[in-house]
Amino acid sequence: MTSASLTRPAGAGAVFLAFLGLGLTSFGGPIAHLGYFRRAFVENRRWLDDAAYADLVALCQFLPGPTSSQVGFAIGLARAGPLGALAAFAGFTLPSAALMLAFALGVSGLDDPTGAALLHGLKLAAVAVVADAVLGMARALTPDAPRAGIAVAAAAIVLLVPGPFAQVLAIAAGALAFGALGRAALPRPATAGLPTAVSPRAGWLTFALFGVLALGPALLPAFGLGSPAVALFDAFFRAGSLVFGGGHVVLPLLEGALVAPGWLDAPSFLAGYGAAQAMPGPLFSVAAFLGALAAPAPSALSGAAVGLAAIFLPGFLLLVAALPAWTRLRASPAARAALAGANAAVVGLLAAALVALALGGAIGAPADALVATAAFLALRLGKAPPLAVVAAVAIASLALRLGT
Repeated sequence: MTSASLTRPAGAGAVFLAFLGLGLTSFGGPIAHLGYFRRAFVENRRWLDDAAYADLVALCQFLPGPTSSQVGFAIGLARAGPLGALAAFAGFTLPSAALMLAFALGVSGLDDPTGAALLHGLKLAAVAVVADAVLGMARALTPDAPRAGIAVAAAAIVLLVPGPFAQVLAIAAGALAFGALGRAALPRPATAGLPTAVSPRAGWLTFALFGVLALGPALLPAFGLGSPAVALFDAFFRAGSLVFGGGHVVLPLLEGALVAPGWLDAPSFLAGYGAAQAMPGPLFSVAAFLGALAAPAPSALSGAAVGLAAIFLPGFLLLVAALPAWTRLRASPAARAALAGANAAVVGLLAAALVALALGGAIGAPADALVATAAFLALRLGKAPPLAVVAAVAIASLALRLGT
């Protein structure tokens, strides 16, 4: 896709509506979200091309925070400035946050056989979405044997090395390996990457703000300025600052921050985690449920708002701080070679996620494999809307699991 084929910038309202649609329909977790985003903004709306999208995914994988939400935030920022970034975040996050808040206020979870069948259908749909993303990105980003090898090696690292830092290691290794193979003279990309209006000064100021928010709440009690609301903010902000490798990594951090001090009991925490698996949008929206139940703030609603703001904020601040340097580095031949290797590694990460998802319970029987394959073919060959595919897979899972 050339720069001439890309569409012009959109307003914040258009960004909000685009991400609201994704927030209502993007099931399957962080990696599946990247597949939905690529389909929506690279293939359908043509807001950016595959190379710029993969560069952005690689950058967000390096940074702590919710990768898919950071990618969406950056796309919104590029399309409509700061209001566009906030619109992307709101549109993608509000549906799941509202559902999690409703669950905290007493809505039942999906514990019965029907709910379990629906959850299984969502996993199968996620397999199809990730497979579609892997194939589409592999064609664009692993066009030769060295980069294909990097993708395979990255997948092996993530599958064999335990811990959330394996993703960062895989991307760093891909970037270094492609440079070592003598590919520093890659042609200049057809596009200039994802355009942003973030200046170096704004980047440094944003990083300074991150530092203040990371250290300030912990120091306030020493001056007699602490409060339960500040402590809740600090717990969620620290968890969001330490997450590498996707939304699921935040759960043990939050459990230590909320269950151990006694703000929340373990069964309630696990109930929120279970409900979050059934929600579209970012897994970080579980903060609305947890914040509402911990609720040292005046009400459940304010507790949910504090939890949501605090858990997303560090990833967004670090992303904005990194964008100016990333844009400059991308212009140098050596950096382009490193990014080409990192992009190939991103394909491997998606492939590893696909394997883990399939082997982690999504594909439990031959019928599951048939349903997932049919969904993949509908997406890849039939260009079916993701929502229609998710709905069809959910119905198929109900029929298979409940025998109707």
